[in-house]
Formats: sequence, C-alpha cells, structure tokens
Amino acid sequence: MNAQQIALSLVLATMVFSIALELKIEDFKRVAQTPKAVIAGLIPQFILLPVGTWLATLALDLPPNVEAAMILVAACPGGSLSNVITHFGRGNTALSVSVSAVAALIALVATPFNFAWMVSNNPVTASWMRSLEIDPSGIWVSLLIMLAIPMLLGMTVAYKLPQLAAKLTKPLANFSLVALFAFIILGLLKERSSLTLALLPTLALVIAHNASGLALGWLTSKAFGVSARDRRAIMIEGGMQNSGLALGIIALQFGNDFGMVTVAGLWGIWHIVSGLACAFVWRRADAL
Repeated sequence: MNAQQIALSLVLATMVFSIALELKIEDFKRVAQTPKAVIAGLIPQFILLPVGTWLATLALDLPPNVEAAMILVAACPGGSLSNVITHFGRGNTALSVSVSAVAALIALVATPFNFAWMVSNNPVTASWMRSLEIDPSGIWVSLLIMLAIPMLLGMTVAYKLPQLAAKLTKPLANFSLVALFAFIILGLLKERSSLTLALLPTLALVIAHNASGLALGWLTSKAFGVSARDRRAIMIEGGMQNSGLALGIIALQFGNDFGMVTVAGLWGIWHIVSGLACAFVWRRADAL
C-alpha cells in the first residue's frame, strides 16, 4: 500500500468515525428486528444490477474491455462511502453500515461468481474470461480497518464521552463533506490528461449505469415497503459500487487495461457526484 492509499484509507476511516458518533446500539437493534430492509439492500447489489448489466452488454455493441468493466463494477459490493452519503442524506445509517458489512462478506463468493459467468456467457467478452481470484484477507482487512474499528471507536466515544462526541460531531461532519469534494477534484486532476471529448460516450455510459443502480435500489425498497429513511439507504447502496475494488482487480488480473480502468475510474468519481446530489435533494426536502 503506497502513501496515497494509506492517506485515503485514513480519511475514509475518519469519515466512518464521524458517522459513528451519532449512532447508538439501539439503531442496530432496530435493523436486526427488520431484516427485510437488509435483504432489500443486498438484492440490487448482487442480483438486479449485475444481471441487468449483463443483459445490457448483450444488447449493446461496445468494445469487450468496456463491457467487461461494466460487468466487473456491477459485480462489486458497495463501499464505505455509501455509509457517509447515506448519513449526509439523512437516511438510515445503521442500515447502510449493516448492508455494507454483510455485502463485503457475500462479495467473497458472489463477486467472482457473477463476473465469471456473466463474462463467459457474453460472446463479446468470452475471450476476456479470466480466473478471477479475490484475496479474502484483503477484504477482511479493509472491512476491519476502514469500517469496524472506526465504527466501534466512534460509538464508544459517543457512549463513554457524550460531551466530547457532541463537540466533535459538527467539525468532523464538515471534514467528511470537504473530503468527498476533494475525492472528486483529485480524481479529475489525476485523469486530466485523459479527459477529452472522446471520453464523453464512456462518461454517458457510466452515468446511465450508475442511474440504473440507484433506480433499482429505489424500486426494490418500494417493493419491500420499507420506511423513507430505509429507502434512502437502500437506494445509495444500490448505486454506489466499490470501484476501488474493481480497479484493484483490473490491475491484478487485466494488466491495467486502459478501457477497463477508464470505466471503473469514471465510476469512482461519478457515483460520489450522484450520491451527493441525492443527499442534497433529500436534505432540501426535509427542510421544507
């Protein structure tokens, strides 16, 4: 792990810690009492979006590396950023955290399985078929460092030192918002040499793909009849895939293929933009 990756991990851990300062054990007890909300959050990630993406690649006439990247991103679970966006949008953060934790475990099996059979059953991408292997220890370490530890620390501070938690909540929340915008700006700067008009079709594809994930999350939550706060969490979980995991797989398995990196990289930037847009709309609606 290089210095940039370490810095990013620390920022994400701080963001999760800031969220935990406002969580209580009772929040997770309520989630455990309504498991259908967790199931509703997992269905878009591991069934609807992957299958929908596979069907779309069968219908579209795209380069095989682009189609393979779309399938790979759709097969990845959500990341910890979804918890931050859900919290900012005043959704059910405890539900978002629960779904992310369960999804990370399911991904050990579901991500390789979904990607392998979808790529091999698409004539265009069949030649791209690889033996996809995800190191379970890598996902466990990520889950522990960037989610479990800061979450437990934040909840402990909130329980043991409520006055300190109250003082930290607002500045850390502001830091989280600034960090999200920084991710977008740094991502754009990093890819500035590649940001040409030729990328517009790929960006449009990524926007449509991400919008379908958000829509599938919303439709699933409506079908399950969950509360408005739960719907926000499930919608964000459906539309925020772990593009960082996808980029790592592309580097290890596909030699950083430019077309695949472009799709996953644009996803990493755009899903923050779309997630923040949803959060701002929800906050504005709550203020009315």
